[in-house]
Amino acid sequence: MVGTAGLKNLEVAGIVGVYPRERERPQPVFFDIEVDYDLARAAQSDALADAVDYDGIAAAVAELVRRRRFALLETMAETAAALLLDRIDGAQRVRVEVRKPRAVPAAACAFVRVERTRS
Repeated sequence: MVGTAGLKNLEVAGIVGVYPRERERPQPVFFDIEVDYDLARAAQSDALADAVDYDGIAAAVAELVRRRRFALLETMAETAAALLLDRIDGAQRVRVEVRKPRAVPAAACAFVRVERTRS
C-alpha cells in the first residue's frame, strides 16, 4: 500500500540568492516535503523503524541548508530531493517545494517545486 508522508512549512535559515545582500546572512526558507513509500509495514507494526522518520527528514534538510550556500532555489530543491531519495530506504518518489519569502517585493514568496523518482 503506497502512501505519502512528509512535512509542511519546515522553516530553515540559510544562504540562498544571487544578490550580494542575499549572501550576507542566512534568511528563512520553507520546505514542503512529500515522500511516497510502501507504508503497509509501518501501518501494521505501528513502529517508527518501519516508517518515514519526520525528525530525520527535518534534520537532514536543515543540515544541508545550513552547510551549503545556494545561489538558486532550483539547486536547493534538487539537492534536497536527491539527498532524501538517497537517505530514505524504500522511498519511491519525493516532492520538494522550497519557498523564499519576500524574494520579490510584490509577492508573498518565490518557489520551486521538484519531483524525483527512484530509478
